[in-house]
Amino acid sequence: MADARTFTVNADDDGIRLDRWFKRHQPDVSFNIISRWARTGQIRIDGKRATPGDRIEAGQTIRIPPLEAQPAQSSRAQPLRDPVTPEEAAFVRSLVIAQSRDAFVVNKPPGLATQGGTKTHNHLDRLLDGLADDDGNRPKLVHRLDKDTSGVLLVARSARAAAFFSKSFSGRTAKKVYWALVVGVPSGEEGMIDLPLAKQPGTGGEKMYVDEENGLAARTRWRMIDRAGNRAAWLELQPLTGRTHQLRVHMAAIGFPIVGDGKYGGVDAQLTGSISRKLHLHARQLRIDAPDKASIDVTADLPEHFEQSLEMLGFSRLAGDMMPLDGPDASVIRQVKERRVAAAAKTRRRERRGERRSRGSQDKPKRR
Repeated sequence: MADARTFTVNADDDGIRLDRWFKRHQPDVSFNIISRWARTGQIRIDGKRATPGDRIEAGQTIRIPPLEAQPAQSSRAQPLRDPVTPEEAAFVRSLVIAQSRDAFVVNKPPGLATQGGTKTHNHLDRLLDGLADDDGNRPKLVHRLDKDTSGVLLVARSARAAAFFSKSFSGRTAKKVYWALVVGVPSGEEGMIDLPLAKQPGTGGEKMYVDEENGLAARTRWRMIDRAGNRAAWLELQPLTGRTHQLRVHMAAIGFPIVGDGKYGGVDAQLTGSISRKLHLHARQLRIDAPDKASIDVTADLPEHFEQSLEMLGFSRLAGDMMPLDGPDASVIRQVKERRVAAAAKTRRRERRGERRSRGSQDKPKRR
């Protein structure tokens, strides 16, 4: 390969597959071409023959055939993202609630899609151009939230960090906590939902359902934070697997749909009165290790409609923040419940004192 081209693997590409490297740096070379070059020994890593599935390391040398050996560039127009406006750049920066050398953490508002689709042109992935560094390197999505789900969402600042974080999510070492307001009140203080999920036929993969025969394993842990009689409950949810719409499907399947989730709960997913009809599911906390061995532990504030619903139902934010992230601790849960009862009793006593003072002032004779 007298005219072969030589490239040095940079730090951002450390640990990725060779075919992935081609996709990033030689996008005009198809997988079929890569495979043929590999079979004929025309791709070399540090002088040795390589296959598309080989993992590469920073500092290694990749040799590939000359430019003339590549297929002609397709004349088909490639889709381009609309450039972000200064206002959009300012908006996405306002969503950042934490940042480190490896990541940004944003508090995604409800109604903003994570990625684009056939009819979705305004989404977080496009807005990430507003967080690009001085060299034009933009952050990369690592995981997703549903369009109507709010809360913590992490984006990596480099391809290397993205690969590291992706392993944490796929390996379930990252811990995620969601807050949900549900219709009705589950029995007990905590429980586990273990129901396999599959894509519902005929929906294009946009809807999931419980399929105990052919579905993929899906497990959700729930804990009670507070309850409003038998009308509604405020729950902490921890997904132990990462299936599409898992929390929404699981809660609807056990008879306690998330408030505002018409897709899975139908008309039963609404509370009467002035409670918002928007989805009440919020990614409250994320804890994940970073490549530099530090721990990212971030909490996201609730959106306005969720905050107002908690207030209308008489819930105290303090009750949710007292719940420990690690392990179901019965003693702590019992203490939280006792504090909730004590706080409610204190509130009722204040109200009664206020009523007595009000009646007393009305009973006093007026001076003439």
